[in-house]
Amino acid sequence: MEIKKDFRLDVVSVRLVRDAPIYSEKKINGPEDAVFLIGNELRDMDREVTCLVSLRSDGTPINCNFVSIGTLNCSLVHPRELFKAAILSNAEGILLVHNHVSGSLAPSAEDILLTDRLNRLCVMMGIPLHDHVIVGGDNLQYYSFRENSMIKQAEIHYATDPGRIEWNCGRVAEKGRCR
Repeated sequence: MEIKKDFRLDVVSVRLVRDAPIYSEKKINGPEDAVFLIGNELRDMDREVTCLVSLRSDGTPINCNFVSIGTLNCSLVHPRELFKAAILSNAEGILLVHNHVSGSLAPSAEDILLTDRLNRLCVMMGIPLHDHVIVGGDNLQYYSFRENSMIKQAEIHYATDPGRIEWNCGRVAEKGRCR
């Protein structure tokens, strides 16, 4: 096989770039702390915004990454986008926060699906999902998946011989968290 002389393979770099800070030295010990940290940023948004907060092992926030800015009632979120900042930040755990512009705090079917999928992937990655918090309303009300027992330790079973590997050759179509 002959390689063309004009063939080039681009070299790329992935880097963590810091934006303007949201100041907090307060540890996140529960959803109220998450709402205090990021809720004011999301409260006045006119669209759904999803934010990932990377955490140190003691619960101190390392940074936050605005992962998705969607529409009035929809935001497209994919786990690979969520893990980028967490991995580059050397996070021990993560916290997912998003807003509902309508003020309704009830999680949609897509919110529940994303949380379940993310929780399972977090177990595999070794970066626990501490909570998924939905904020909304004028006085920063919230819904915590952890407080409502919707985040549990995922059970992942790994194959020990090739005949037991489950191959999923179908491509998973990503849906936005739309209602």
